[in-house]
Amino acid sequence: MENLRSVFEKIWEMARPYLQTRNNESHTRIAVAFAKALLQAEGGDEDIVIPAVMLHDVGWSRVPESLQLQAFGPRATMPEVNRIHEEAGVEIASAILQAVGYPSEKTEEIAAIIEGHDSRPEGRSLNDTIVKDADKLWRYSEDGVSVNQARFDFSREAICSRLERMVDEWFLTPTGRSIALQELARRRESGPA
Repeated sequence: MENLRSVFEKIWEMARPYLQTRNNESHTRIAVAFAKALLQAEGGDEDIVIPAVMLHDVGWSRVPESLQLQAFGPRATMPEVNRIHEEAGVEIASAILQAVGYPSEKTEEIAAIIEGHDSRPEGRSLNDTIVKDADKLWRYSEDGVSVNQARFDFSREAICSRLERMVDEWFLTPTGRSIALQELARRRESGPA
């Protein structure tokens, strides 16, 4: 297989068209950066985690925008729609990974992670756990706080208070919890937007 960085770039370029809803392109870039920090601290397999994070939300491209806000967040009324994006994500991600010639055993693990990255509360492996934490850490970034303020019409302090309450429930690794608290402190220092 060619240079890993080159393959990741191909995966990213093929994923981008599917990330043009819900601020997913920015969300995914930030989640990848968090995944790298988590991999460094917690271990895990970069060959699984990085493509899984790049591809975890491609399935939202198949969910009508009119239904998306009903599928997730503090006011979700149709959480079952969330499963649609996971199932569609497996299909899209598998096709992308096959197109770049990714090894089938790695593709299978990536697909299994994507299939339950939101709906399954526990991680089935270290790689799965890292993907879950990286995904949720975006919520603690400046981008995540700003997007969710607008998306849910909450004040910055209301968002930050909710993020603080959810740290222990959402994060599965000590590093994920630590990064979340550091990011939250930065959001609070930067004040109201």
